[in-house]
Amino acid sequence: MKQTAAIFISILLIFSLCLPVFAAGERIDLDAKGAVLIDMNTGKVLYAEKENERLYPASITKVMALILVMDALESGKIKLTDKVAASENAVSYGGSQIWLEVGEEMTVDDMLKAVVVASANDACTALGEFVSGSSDAFVAAMNKKAGELELKNTHFENCTGLDENEKNHYSSALDIALMSRELMRHELIRKYSCIWMDSLRGGKTELVNTNRLVRFYNGCIGLKTGTTTKAGFCVSAVAARDGTELCAVILGAKNSDERFNSAARLLDYGFANFETVSPAIDINNLQVKLRGGAQDSLALTLASEHPLVTAPKGSGEQVSTKIQLPAEVKAPVEKGQVIGTATFYLGEEKLGSVEIISASTAEKLTFWGALEKLLKSAVTNFK
Repeated sequence: MKQTAAIFISILLIFSLCLPVFAAGERIDLDAKGAVLIDMNTGKVLYAEKENERLYPASITKVMALILVMDALESGKIKLTDKVAASENAVSYGGSQIWLEVGEEMTVDDMLKAVVVASANDACTALGEFVSGSSDAFVAAMNKKAGELELKNTHFENCTGLDENEKNHYSSALDIALMSRELMRHELIRKYSCIWMDSLRGGKTELVNTNRLVRFYNGCIGLKTGTTTKAGFCVSAVAARDGTELCAVILGAKNSDERFNSAARLLDYGFANFETVSPAIDINNLQVKLRGGAQDSLALTLASEHPLVTAPKGSGEQVSTKIQLPAEVKAPVEKGQVIGTATFYLGEEKLGSVEIISASTAEKLTFWGALEKLLKSAVTNFK
């Protein structure tokens, strides 16, 4: 009986996500107090409604908490195998949790799984205390990071998103999309964000992803849901298809179905109308005349090895590149020094740009270097 019911529910969910596709520029029917769709590779905003309005983000707050944990892992401050002990403070939180007991230890790996998949408030708090020493210090670090990312409409009062007693805890759809983009730069997070079902404590604790799009939306690889009475139903959904990766954020939906349906509508709109392309640039021919240097010319390269732009679907081959370089550069030149710009256009529309930088250091020509250069030139001419 349970199996039949599960199959029926799955069919309903699949049909609920088979939604009409909207054309570029067309208004999308969304149930949200704030919404945005961005290209994760380029950061370009593809659709927005009240994207800067300050709203309660509920458990999507944990996206910022996870950024700090990922930063700590990549810097070597903590390791996945480290044991994290649950404090009395960590186990005191209600809402979504894995029912940690005071003093219970889990690895960072298992705690991360609990936070990303099951949105566990107790595990998130324990991780925050482990990274920063206390919950207050961790929340302060979250706000500092928000400032570094230039999130103008974000402020946190806790790391969980519980907001019953909070008045100054807010974010916006656009800020959440930008912090989701920052989090997904960490390849490790993808190990957890696309998990549908898993377990902890040797199979005794089941985990089911709170984001059902991971199971039922083609290409979904995360990321985070949130629900409180103040916030309504929220989601930051990331999906990837054919080299294009999008993030749809929905804040303040009236119910869970509308949260996911609205996110799916945004993602469908994005995949139907846009693509991420890498314009072709022949870097082998990128060079500029060098004045007063040991060599006559300076080899150049791109600041980004594979620059990406967002273009209307099917227009990738029409993207043109305009190179802007000075006639010459005076030595000395440091490696990585910005020399010019490559700008990408679709017709008259500017899609983006990438800096052109020096591929190596070019020292200033010394007296002895000039003399050697003169002698070599004389020998060559004599021959």
